[in-house]
Amino acid sequence: MEIKIVSNKENSLLKRKEVGFTITQGPKEKTPNRLDTKRAVANAVQVKENVVYIKCMKTLTGTNITNGVANVYQSVEQAQVVEPEYIRKRNNPEKPKEEAQA
Repeated sequence: MEIKIVSNKENSLLKRKEVGFTITQGPKEKTPNRLDTKRAVANAVQVKENVVYIKCMKTLTGTNITNGVANVYQSVEQAQVVEPEYIRKRNNPEKPKEEAQA
């Protein structure tokens, strides 16, 4: 999986960067999952994972290229205020109950 940042727009009102990215995966690889993509974007932008929220990802039909958009916030608190609940849940999935009890 290779990630390339194609756009980086500063949104000072919402205290975040809106990052456009393209992922090229190998011919035998599947579309990357949201958590792997979140880690890759965080590494590319050089921030912690907990301030990165993947908004959308779409794989182009018949190719191994995925385009997407992520929001990178200045703080976790700002993300809690701005991001909708369903986006926060997608980007921070709960651990299964079996693991939580162990």
